Amino acid sequence: MSIRIVIADDQAMVRAGLKLVVESEPGMEVVGEAADGIEAVTVARRTRPDIVLMDISMPRMDGLTAARQLLDWPDPPKVVMLTTFDTDENLYAALRAGTSGFLLKVSPPEQLVEAVRVVVGGDALLDPAVTTRVIASFAGRHDPAPPPQLADLTPRELEVLRFLARGLTNAEIAGELFVGEATVKTHVARVLMKLHLRDRAQAVVFAYESGVVRPGAAVG
Repeated sequence: MSIRIVIADDQAMVRAGLKLVVESEPGMEVVGEAADGIEAVTVARRTRPDIVLMDISMPRMDGLTAARQLLDWPDPPKVVMLTTFDTDENLYAALRAGTSGFLLKVSPPEQLVEAVRVVVGGDALLDPAVTTRVIASFAGRHDPAPPPQLADLTPRELEVLRFLARGLTNAEIAGELFVGEATVKTHVARVLMKLHLRDRAQAVVFAYESGVVRPGAAVG
């Protein structure tokens, strides 16, 4: 089955370029386009895509607001935010909204294609260095009390959460723990379920905001 994609950007030329890149890849198809956040929600509701490539700055409704609406659905699509500027504020807001990642519009075509495959495959599109810097700077401004749901995690699940906070993929975590990738996938699913998190991107934010990982401290 093809990966179904909606492209939301207020610039027609950007949408055309993204569509050209996506549809040049086997197994991917653009099922809808939108020029603003309101239209993005409408088009996504009609087409039920696997992933929405969402411009962060659009008229009528910005991309973050639209993403929050989409991600509130019972079976939401994955959302990757697109932007011209790699600002810490935008990245942190996107992660807190529950999006699966953040991609610069100037990224090369192969990076866009890889991003789609990574996100649809269940991983978050997170650069470990950028993620750690951003989350630490915004979430590390207070000394939080550990949330009660942390007590539900086993020691191994807590360890997996710390690796997620570094932005590691399932394969990388498997290498660190000397276990199979399927085992890691099970651990990640249990962590998300027990903490009531949508995906691993939210797990990264949770790890810092809850004090599981401290800014400036070694992780994992």
